[in-house]
Amino acid sequence: MIVVAIATVYPFLNVLALSLNDSTDSVRGGITIFPREFTLKNYNVIFSFGGLLTGFKISVLRTIVGTILGLISSSMLAFVLARPDFQARRALSVYLAVTMYVSAGLIPTYLLIKDLHLMGTFAVYVLPGLVSAFNVFVIRSFIDGIPYALQESAKIDGANDFTIYWRVILPMTTPALATIALFVAVGQWNSWFDTYLYNATSPSLTTLQYELMKVLQSTTTGNNGDYHNATSMTQVLATVSPESVKMAITIVVTVPILLVYPFLQRYFVKGMTLGAVKG
Repeated sequence: MIVVAIATVYPFLNVLALSLNDSTDSVRGGITIFPREFTLKNYNVIFSFGGLLTGFKISVLRTIVGTILGLISSSMLAFVLARPDFQARRALSVYLAVTMYVSAGLIPTYLLIKDLHLMGTFAVYVLPGLVSAFNVFVIRSFIDGIPYALQESAKIDGANDFTIYWRVILPMTTPALATIALFVAVGQWNSWFDTYLYNATSPSLTTLQYELMKVLQSTTTGNNGDYHNATSMTQVLATVSPESVKMAITIVVTVPILLVYPFLQRYFVKGMTLGAVKG
């Protein structure tokens, strides 16, 4: 276990050390888990680009909204599929399973988004991924392990279907919901390609990942691109190496997820285990 822990933690500590080390000194190599010449210049370069603050706000907002709505929609559908009195449960399950292996492709998806007038809107970050077949199956597998007698008892007490879902099923599926929440949140936080496709011309809807991608591209090509508000950016980029900026970017996009994961860890392990057994 010690060997596994070292193999897991060392790469992250090495990336952190490189991001905090002077880029000129890093070229010499030999950096392990401690920076040899400590500096925050790499992070200063990243955050001196315009648009990062707006991108951070939009990324946080899309992560929160996308995760909450994704959990509600997927759990509702999973609740319906788990009902033994739902006659079309098998047909709908097969239909959902097919979508996991067959997709329309990039061009049809782009045309669909365009026809739905979602381009240049915040909704394009949330609506396309509102329901995931994988998430539905994980939650449904968990619900299948809950005795149906609990729902019948709630019906006898006068509860309708929504009340059963909200007050009985949701509280008992916390481990599965926490697992799916982590999956959805990571996906939303790391996503940048949808911004590139649909909101590249909308600076107010940019995301942190997309802005950091442009920073990385600027450090590689030496082109300031859209960052015309940055002061003497060409001179600033000349003082750092692309490799050091890559490491700093990696830390910036990883830390928020690392801060969230400890709160979901015990639910995550339990949810994945039960979901796998029930599959």
